[in-house]
Amino acid sequence: MAERKLFGTDGVRGKANQHPMTAEIALKLGIAAGSLFAKNGIHHGKVVIGKDTRLSGYMIESALVAGFTAVGMNVARTGPLPTPAIAMLTRSMRADLGVVISASHNPYEDNGIKFFGPDGYKLSDEVEAEIESRIFAGTDNLLAPSSQIGQVKHMDDAIGRYIEYVKNTFPRGKRLDGLKVVLDCANGASYRVAPTVLYELGAELITIGVDPDGKNINQDCGAVHTDQMCKKVIETGADIGIALDGDADRLIVCDEKGQVIDGDQIIAMISREWNKAGILKGNGVVTTVMSNLGLERYLKSQGLNHIRTTVGDRYVVEKMRADGYNLGGEQSGHLILGEHSTTGDGLVAALQVCAAVTAEKRPVSEVMHIFEPVPQLLKNVRLSDRTLAQAALKSDTLKALIEKTEKTLGDSGRLLIRASGTEPLIRVMLEGENQDQIKQMADEIANALISEVSDLETR
Repeated sequence: MAERKLFGTDGVRGKANQHPMTAEIALKLGIAAGSLFAKNGIHHGKVVIGKDTRLSGYMIESALVAGFTAVGMNVARTGPLPTPAIAMLTRSMRADLGVVISASHNPYEDNGIKFFGPDGYKLSDEVEAEIESRIFAGTDNLLAPSSQIGQVKHMDDAIGRYIEYVKNTFPRGKRLDGLKVVLDCANGASYRVAPTVLYELGAELITIGVDPDGKNINQDCGAVHTDQMCKKVIETGADIGIALDGDADRLIVCDEKGQVIDGDQIIAMISREWNKAGILKGNGVVTTVMSNLGLERYLKSQGLNHIRTTVGDRYVVEKMRADGYNLGGEQSGHLILGEHSTTGDGLVAALQVCAAVTAEKRPVSEVMHIFEPVPQLLKNVRLSDRTLAQAALKSDTLKALIEKTEKTLGDSGRLLIRASGTEPLIRVMLEGENQDQIKQMADEIANALISEVSDLETR
C-alpha cells in the first residue's frame, strides 16, 4: 500500500487551520468519504457527526457537513459527545458512516477527524487509503445533482441514548451508593454525560473539568494530566479518582491515596473478573507493545494468553476481531471491552472498575494493584517535521546503539523506539529491573536521536 499522506494511526490530525487540519481538507474528506459510503438511488446515505469541545470543532464540522451533503448524504449532528458514543450511534441507527472531530488528549490548538464504518468500527487502512485517493484524484466529479443534496438535522436525543447505553453495561441490580468519586472530564466531550451516568448510579461526585470554554480541553486536567485529580481525591477523602481524556475514549484511575493506576492494571483487573465470570473470550488479552512486562508476567501466571500489536487502539481491535478476543487495550488507558463496545470507551471501563471496587468492599489501592510493574521509562524526542523520523531511525549509529542496549537488557527488559503516528515525536521506551540503568540507556539513545535529527535538519 502506498504511504498515506493524510491519515495517521488515528484518523487525520494536526494543528487547526494548518494543513491537513483545514476547512478545505475537511470539505474534501466529507466529499470523498461520503461518495464512498453514500447509497445510490432514492434513499440518501446517513452520517452521524460528533465532536469534542475544541474551538475549531465548529469550523471543521461545518466543512464536513458541506462535503457530506454535497454528495447526497443526510447528516445527523450530535454536538459534543464522546468518541465511543458516535461509534455506538452509528451502528444502532444503521447509519452508513460515523465521524468524530477530536484530537483526543492533545491541546485545543490541535484537532482531528476519524471515521467509523456502519458496524461501529474504525475504518481499515485500505478504506482510508481509498478516501485519500479520491481526494487527490479531484472531487468535483463526485458531487450529487442539485436535487439530491443531503439534509442536516441535530440529534436531540443523542445524549440520552448514550447515557442509557452506558448505564446498561453496569451489572444489573447493582448500585454505586456510598462510593465517593472524583471525576475529571478534561473539559472535553464527556462533561455532560459522565457526571450524569455516575450520579444516576448512586455515586457521590466531586467533578473537575466540566466547564469547557473551547480552549481549556485537556489543560492541566484529564487522563494525561492527573495531578489535579489525585490531589482532589486526597483533599476530599474520596474512594477513587476517574479521569477521562478529551474525547473520553481513554481512562486513568487513582486510588484513595492519590496513586495513579494505568491502563495495564485496569486490563489485568478486568481480565481477572471476566475470567472468573466465564465471559473472557480467547483465553487471553490483546495489548500493544507498550504494555508493561509485569502485565505479561501476570497474565502468564493466570494461564492467559498475551498478544501484542503495534501501537494504536485500532490495531488492538483488529486483532481482537480477527482472533476472537473480547478484551484488549493500551497502557495509556484505551480499553476495548468487546462485550460492550467497538472502540475504546473510558466511561464504560470506569464502570467496570467501580463495579469491582463496590463488590469487593476493599480500598481501591488493594483491588486495583494486580501486579508489580517492571520499571519503565518513556522519553520523547520532538521533531520540527514528522518526515524526519524515519530517516533518523535508519541511522547506523543509532542501530548500533540499539543492538548494544538490547544485548545488555537480555530477557529481563525491553527496548522500543518508534515514530508517533499523531505527533512530530520519536518515542523511546525502556523496561528493565534496574531503574538507574534504564534511565542511563534512555538518555544515551535520546541524545543520539537528538544529534541525528539536528544533522538532518541542517542538511
